Amino acid sequence: MTVTVDRTSGPPSVVAPDPVVRWLAVVALALGGFGIGTTEFVAMGLLPDIAHSLGVSEPTAGHVISAYALGVVVGAPLIASVTARMGRRKLLLALMVVFTLGNLASMLAPTYGTLIAARFLAGLPHGAYFGVAALVAAHLMGPQHRAKAVAYVLTGLTVATVLGVPVASWLGQSLGWRAAFGLVVAVGVLTLAALWFWLPFQLRFMQTTSPIAELGALRRYQVWLALFVGMIGFGGMFAVYTYISTTMTDVAGLPRGLIPVALMVFGIGMFFGNLVGGRLADRSVVRALYLSMGSLCVMLALFVVASRNPWTALIVLFGIGLTGSAVGPALQTRLMDVARDAQTLAAALNHSALNIGNATGAWVGGLVIAAGYGYSAPAAAGSLLALVGLVILTGSVLLQKRSSAATTG
Repeated sequence: MTVTVDRTSGPPSVVAPDPVVRWLAVVALALGGFGIGTTEFVAMGLLPDIAHSLGVSEPTAGHVISAYALGVVVGAPLIASVTARMGRRKLLLALMVVFTLGNLASMLAPTYGTLIAARFLAGLPHGAYFGVAALVAAHLMGPQHRAKAVAYVLTGLTVATVLGVPVASWLGQSLGWRAAFGLVVAVGVLTLAALWFWLPFQLRFMQTTSPIAELGALRRYQVWLALFVGMIGFGGMFAVYTYISTTMTDVAGLPRGLIPVALMVFGIGMFFGNLVGGRLADRSVVRALYLSMGSLCVMLALFVVASRNPWTALIVLFGIGLTGSAVGPALQTRLMDVARDAQTLAAALNHSALNIGNATGAWVGGLVIAAGYGYSAPAAAGSLLALVGLVILTGSVLLQKRSSAATTG
């Protein structure tokens, strides 16, 4: 790492890090994303085992997932604002310690109540970790590659859907659901070691703010509009994903034993979409958002028809994962732009918004199924959600242009 000293005032500033140092740091950050992605989704496939083990019904066991999501929504703004003055390296290590302890508590939880509390604890650092990790990666990679850097951090999350979740699910089914959380604990410990050895100590020279400055992001309407794009538009993907198992078996006619293949196809689409989205956003953030969310809207509409055949369903399911995941890096970068000096809070809030989008999509999909429209209907509802996201984005862009014109006029 090269450091130059400003002789006039202030701390040294970090210049382009050595490429090896830079990439090792990004790998360490992505490894944390892999652990977080694995623990976020693995409980969905183990609910029957958890319910049976703890003596509760499966719907009641589903609150375990809600507790984690609530931890994400609460923890992101709270941690990002309270720790605004904390060094980024120290903060990332602290967040990973809390995450690892939360999963350890989940693995050892003796009762349903303690498991709920443990899942809430494990969810608290989720949004703040991704927000800070995105800013650190962008700092290391340089301004011309910042969206790509965000995508690299999120790669850990997408790889988790392809590799981490299936492996953890297999462990949970073979050795009991606690083994799945044991795997996440191991990933957490490995991430702590990687962050300690590979994250440059010179990150202490990254700019920090204050709680008041971070909370100032909540006074900016552009931050809220960007968050609403994620809360609503991104929910379209989860309207389909939440009910994908039944859709693929009962509508598409895919054998139940091949459902893991369908989930893997979706995960591979997310992996490539995340990388493509980062490259597109480095060229133009707004154009990348229009292209990715517009394509998601089209793919969801196509799935209504494609879901009636297993082959076309798999192809379009890949497209939904691809286009939906491409939204992430662009939306994260958009929030970093409009937040100005409150980037940590805004970047963390992005993951709160996406978790709300997860819940929104699942709720809307459930409504249309309950109304008797069948399991193809969530895709149609999801397409409308993505369209609403595009409308909100358009309003945001028009307001920004008007504000810029008024400033320069």
